[in-house]
Amino acid sequence: MAEDLQIIGGPKESMYENLVPQIQALVAGEDDLIANLANISAALKEQFGWLWVGFYLVKGDELVLGPFQGPVACTRIKKGRGVCGSAWAQNKTLIVPDVEAFPGHIACSSLSRSEIVLPLYDSNKQIIGVLDIDSEYLNTFDEVDQKYLEEILEIIAK
Repeated sequence: MAEDLQIIGGPKESMYENLVPQIQALVAGEDDLIANLANISAALKEQFGWLWVGFYLVKGDELVLGPFQGPVACTRIKKGRGVCGSAWAQNKTLIVPDVEAFPGHIACSSLSRSEIVLPLYDSNKQIIGVLDIDSEYLNTFDEVDQKYLEEILEIIAK
């Protein structure tokens, strides 16, 4: 297991290409979901310095706060509410360039300006949660983030 990350600067794609194998090594041999989600949150926050990186886990008809890095967060989110609940309900990644323009956005932090939320699947392709990442800047996330973050989440599903 890797315990230190090699953090690099440069183009976003290069940062992800450096980070993905490190995350694979970090979770290799560890079957505890919470431990792995905690380390993935920390690795992403370390590499990119985003405002908030974390997971919400499906519990009944709600998403419940899981491992995260960043300011205090909303604890429970109903299915279909806000960006996280919408990504869960729609079963797809949502990229929100300006959270103020997203209908029903839940402002857990007034500092959040843009967001990406990705479904987290188990090995049977059932949604078990979402990865939520917030930035204090507008237009932070794009298809490059989606591609590599989905690749990172596939590591968990295996």
